[in-house]
Amino acid sequence: MLTVDVALSFFGIAVLLALSPGPDNLFVLMQSAMLGKNAGLAVVLGLCTGLIGHTVAVAVGLAAVFAASETAFLVLKLAGAAYLLYLAWGAFRAPVSTAPETRPPALSHWALYRRGIIMNLTNPKVSLFFLAFLPQFTSPMRGSVALQTISLGALFMLAAFLVFSAIALFSGFFSAHLQKSAFTQRLINRLSALVFAGLALRLLLSER
Repeated sequence: MLTVDVALSFFGIAVLLALSPGPDNLFVLMQSAMLGKNAGLAVVLGLCTGLIGHTVAVAVGLAAVFAASETAFLVLKLAGAAYLLYLAWGAFRAPVSTAPETRPPALSHWALYRRGIIMNLTNPKVSLFFLAFLPQFTSPMRGSVALQTISLGALFMLAAFLVFSAIALFSGFFSAHLQKSAFTQRLINRLSALVFAGLALRLLLSER
C-alpha cells in the first residue's frame, strides 16, 4: 500500500496540477458562471466520477490501448471534440432574461453531472496522463500495483474535487449578480461558447 510520504507528496502535486489552467477547471468556471454554484458543483462531481474510469483503465491496462492504438485515440478524441462543440453551440444560442419567471428551465443537477462525466471520459489525454503519471508513485515492493493505482486515483479525485469546488463556489458567487444584466448574460454565453470551441480545437489538435 501507499506510504504516508508517497501519499502526501502525490496529493500535493495533484493539487498543483488541478490548479493549473486546463480544460476541466475552465469547464467548471464557465458552467458555474452561466448556471450558478450548485450547477458548477454538479459538474465537479461528474468530472471526478469520470476520473474513476481513467483510474480503472490504468489499473487494468486499458489506457495502454489508447497509448498504442492511433485509431482508438482518434475516435475518443473526435467524440470529445464533438461534445464540446455541441456545448459551444448550446451556450451561443442560450436565451437571456433578467426576470426569473421568464428564464428557461435550468438543467437538472443529474444532467449537469452527466455532462461532467462525458466531458472527462471523452478526453483521451486524461487517460494517457494517468498512464504516465500514476505508475511513478507505485512500487511492487509495497504490494499490489493495481491497488496502489486505485489509491492514487482516489487521492487525485480528492484534490480535483477540492480545487474545482472552490472554483465553482467562487464563480457561482458572482453568477447571481451577473444574471441581473441581459448584456452580461449574453457576454458570458458568448465567452462560454468561445471557451468550449477553443477546448474542442485544442483536443482536435492534440497528439498522443
